[in-house]
Amino acid sequence: MMESERYGEKAIREARLEAWPNPDPERDYLIEITFPEFTCLCPRSGYPDFATIRIRYIPDQHIVELRSLKLWLNQYRSRYISHEAATNEIYEALNALLKPRFLEVVGDWNPRGNVKTVIRIRSDGRYAEPGAGGQTSGSHGSPAR
Repeated sequence: MMESERYGEKAIREARLEAWPNPDPERDYLIEITFPEFTCLCPRSGYPDFATIRIRYIPDQHIVELRSLKLWLNQYRSRYISHEAATNEIYEALNALLKPRFLEVVGDWNPRGNVKTVIRIRSDGRYAEPGAGGQTSGSHGSPAR
């Protein structure tokens, strides 16, 4: 017997990121969003990968509507995609939609096979040097604008 699609599955399948007008575009303020239950599938083995996705941004004219973001991120749970590709796709989609003054997306991936991965993408290209604790300008990343 074939089960019908549940309403949540339909909402996830149809999800599209949605931008809303920033209620205070003249002010710089930081928005921090955390998704502790992000999942996707390893493109090599098919095993599930789990991560906490952290998004930090200073909006310009738009903010992301949170329900659309939640549903859109849940589309990854059935996709075969690497840690690096998933984190970069999330960054690119938010950057293109919002054109924020600043954007950072961090994929903090749970250990698998005794390997832990953290992928950080910043619009200002500033990354902490390993063990230095400070911020330095790097050649990686591109401006949000």
